[in-house]
Amino acid sequence: MARTQAADYDDRRDAIVAKAAELYGQFGFLGSSIADLAEACRMSKSLLYHYFSSKEDILFEVMDSHITALGEIAKRIADETDPKESLVRLTHGFMELYVDASSRHKVLLNDLDKLPPHRRKTIIAEQRLLVDTIDEILGELSPTLAKSPRERRAATMIYFGMINWTHTWFDPKGALGAHDIAKLAVNIFLKGVLSL
Repeated sequence: MARTQAADYDDRRDAIVAKAAELYGQFGFLGSSIADLAEACRMSKSLLYHYFSSKEDILFEVMDSHITALGEIAKRIADETDPKESLVRLTHGFMELYVDASSRHKVLLNDLDKLPPHRRKTIIAEQRLLVDTIDEILGELSPTLAKSPRERRAATMIYFGMINWTHTWFDPKGALGAHDIAKLAVNIFLKGVLSL
């Protein structure tokens, strides 16, 4: 007989994804078993499989929830009329989310290749939308970059390189907060772009 869906089904799925993000962020996807996750969630493996059919489904949900949240920030901010202000607000929004979801961010950066190909394509497509958003803003900011799609794309990837890896060294309890780092990064980046 099929198990009925509990009233808190979605909340429990979200809790599993959050715990998986912590586990995968700390030990990597391959270094964390379903048994480890079930234990961390204080549930049986069979109950875990009631919420997700495979370990890869959980990994996809960790990444998809994070990339969706980043995409929502981009959609909300990218339509600013002033491209400079858009870049400032996007950088602050991204950094704030990176700090609040640092485990999910680590998993996205480190374990994308562990997804099945069709699922990987979905995440990569969402990443490209974010990259395209910044690419477009840089084209509006710099006439030089507007004329050179290759240089513009390289500048876009340099931008993401500045902020994507802050999780490897940034301490949210340190002297500088996420907004301080975002301000510093965007100021350094803008001075370079606007001088082109």
